[in-house]
Amino acid sequence: MAQQIRPQASKRAPSALDTRLRIIKPLVFLAGLYPLARLVFFGFTDRLSANPVQFVTFSTGTWALVILCVTLAVTPLRRLTGANWLIRLRRMIGLFAFFYALLHFVIYLWFDQGWNFGAMLHDVWRRPFIMVGFGAFVLLLLLALTSPKAAVRRLGRHWQTLHRLIYLAAGLALLHFWWMKAGKNDLFEPKIYVAVVAVLLAFRVVWTLKTTAEKRRVATRPR
Repeated sequence: MAQQIRPQASKRAPSALDTRLRIIKPLVFLAGLYPLARLVFFGFTDRLSANPVQFVTFSTGTWALVILCVTLAVTPLRRLTGANWLIRLRRMIGLFAFFYALLHFVIYLWFDQGWNFGAMLHDVWRRPFIMVGFGAFVLLLLLALTSPKAAVRRLGRHWQTLHRLIYLAAGLALLHFWWMKAGKNDLFEPKIYVAVVAVLLAFRVVWTLKTTAEKRRVATRPR
C-alpha cells in the first residue's frame, strides 16, 4: 500500500527584523563583556593601580550602574523612535547589569572581607552605604531570577509590576554610589548618574500621565 505523504509544516521565513537581531544581539553581548575583558587585560598588563582590589571593586560597581542606566533607557528610546525591536535587547542588558553587580559584591566579600561575615557586619555598621548597595543587589537578584520566559508566564500581569522595582534598585545604587563618593568629596560623577536616572524616570512619569489622559479622553468621548 502506498504510504501517505504528509505535507511538511512550512517554516516561517526569517523576517528582516530577525536577521537584524541575529547581528545586533551578538554585538550587544560582546559589548556587555567589554568591562570584564578590560579588567582581565589590565590584570595581565599590571595596570590595576596600586590597590587592585579597590580598583576592580569600583570598576565593577560603576559598570553595573552604567548598564543599569542603559537598561532603563531602552523603553524611552523605543517609544521615542518607534523601534520596538529594542525591547528584545532589554533582558540581556539587564542581566549584564546584574552580572557586574554580582561581581562587585563577590569581590568585596571575597577579596576585601575574606568571607569574614563578622568583619563585613562591622564594616556595614561603620559604612552604612554598603547596606544600601546590598539592598540594590538583592533587588537586581530578584529581577534576574524572574527574567526567564517561564517566570514571565508564571507571574502573568504581576511580572510588569514586579519589574518596576528596577527604579528602586537604581535609586539605591545611586544612593550607594553618592554616599561612597561623598566620603571622598568627589560628587561630580554621581551627579551625572543622578541626572540621567532623573530624566529617564521623568520620561516614564510624563508618558504614563499622557497615556492615562488619552484613555480617559477616549472613554468619555460620546459615541
